[in-house]
Amino acid sequence: MTQPFRGSKEYKSLLFPHWQCRLAEEGDHMLFKAPFTMDVVSSAPFGGGRRTADHLINWKVPLSYDCSDPEAMMRRQLVFWGYPSERCVGLQTAAHLTHASFAEEEGDGYKLLVCSTAGTSNGARAGVARTTFPAYRAGTINTFILLEGRLSDAAMINAVITATEAKTAALQELNILDRENGLQATGTTTDAIAVAVTQTGPSELTHQYAGVATTWGNAVGRLVYATVHEAVRTQKED
Repeated sequence: MTQPFRGSKEYKSLLFPHWQCRLAEEGDHMLFKAPFTMDVVSSAPFGGGRRTADHLINWKVPLSYDCSDPEAMMRRQLVFWGYPSERCVGLQTAAHLTHASFAEEEGDGYKLLVCSTAGTSNGARAGVARTTFPAYRAGTINTFILLEGRLSDAAMINAVITATEAKTAALQELNILDRENGLQATGTTTDAIAVAVTQTGPSELTHQYAGVATTWGNAVGRLVYATVHEAVRTQKED
């Protein structure tokens, strides 16, 4: 793993050298820009669900953030930054973007890059009753999974499951608690994820599954675990 933005504004990927991965000069957002559109599935407040995109953004929202309409507010920001909103997927966070953790791996018909940002002040455990709110709040653990390779639709959704399990394992290892009940947190109240796939690559193989016993699914689990662990572990450091 590595945290390049603690000393630089750019991450130079070894496996994706033609991609742009940078932290804006103002420090208010992170950008992944691909040289072509990708097949993306995400829980993003902007461009979420299924879409093709070549801009993936992680926006650190300001104190004046209006959570009543996160999509409209982010659309205005994308226009301000000069990004093509019709080709953007935008996540939002309150966590330190400088502490984003990156990991890469090449394997069986794929190249994989994972990036996570994290803050756990609103750690929460799924499956128990708790205080709830109707309005959206910015994501606190955000994960981007970028794949050069081919995935079936089912495998893309399967990757979300594997990534979520890995995130929870990292939080349990670090003993992150739900402050409302003192139980171990399985996530935070506002996590988000994006899985972006080129649907091209060195192999004609299409991965049909992404569980932890598959080559690519196992890699997703390990890299998500590692990046979430590092981002959470260092969240209070300068």
